Amino acid sequence: MAYLSEDEKIRFHQQGYLVLENLIDTATLAAVRSEYAALMDKHYDTWQAAGLVPPVSQSASFWDKLSHCYQGGFDWYQPFDISLPHNDITEDTPMHFGPAVFDMVRHKGILDMIESLIGDEITSNPIQHVRIKPPQHVVPKSETRAHVVATDWHQDMGVTLPEADNTKFITVWLAITDATIENGCLQVAEGEFAEMLPHCQRNQVGIADAFIPKTKAKPVPVKAGGAVVFHPLTPHASLANISNEFRWSFDLRYNVTGQPTGRSQFPEFVVRSAKDPASELKDWRAWHQMWVDTRTHLANSAHVPQHRWAHDAPYCA
Repeated sequence: MAYLSEDEKIRFHQQGYLVLENLIDTATLAAVRSEYAALMDKHYDTWQAAGLVPPVSQSASFWDKLSHCYQGGFDWYQPFDISLPHNDITEDTPMHFGPAVFDMVRHKGILDMIESLIGDEITSNPIQHVRIKPPQHVVPKSETRAHVVATDWHQDMGVTLPEADNTKFITVWLAITDATIENGCLQVAEGEFAEMLPHCQRNQVGIADAFIPKTKAKPVPVKAGGAVVFHPLTPHASLANISNEFRWSFDLRYNVTGQPTGRSQFPEFVVRSAKDPASELKDWRAWHQMWVDTRTHLANSAHVPQHRWAHDAPYCA
């Protein structure tokens, strides 16, 4: 994948999104999968010792172990996420910031594409997540997090704080496994990105029911290594995973350097700069430490909201 063509840029600005195949290479995909397999092995041993999951054979796969985690009924998700949770942050809250994920965030194919849309002063926005979604039928009804179950309709600008309302940013929904209609790919409302729609703070932050553009929903499957790239006001959601397989993706965001990220309590870093190349962060250990320091600070500070929406607004009744 190289810089976007003029036709691709025009389509993005007309419809509010693009589906791009082969945005990252197979070596990067393999490195991320390997890093998460090692992470699973480490956590699984701990969880097994605590009696949360059963013993498995040495040939058990990442997916085999993840299936046991779901059946164990505990929070396996946060140790795999590339962010901190909305609340209840402690100095021990688990998170993952490793070299393979760092290289993925800084991947040349992604940054070339982002540069085509917002210019060559690019910051990695800290509103980011891993999504490893199981078949819907195995998920407990009490589980409502968007990173685990079907995601409600929303706009990505709607999950920032007002400080970023004038920020120019792009979302990259990056597929690590094939995303199909059966396993819960994204759906978008093409061309519907003129304004911020009212959102409600419910189990998830989502567009208020009366404003959801359901009649314009269009599924957007994409193969592993490809991505769906969004304008921040494009309404989108995910379909339910009605398959018997897991679906894995990352949400990555990038904004123009110097503009507010919308979650300033979390660390950002420069990934590309033509003006000041020395400002680019190139050491994954420094990225990891930024999040460790942030976690310590937030664990010992008053709660900082991550969203702007009230659950009791008139349009949320």
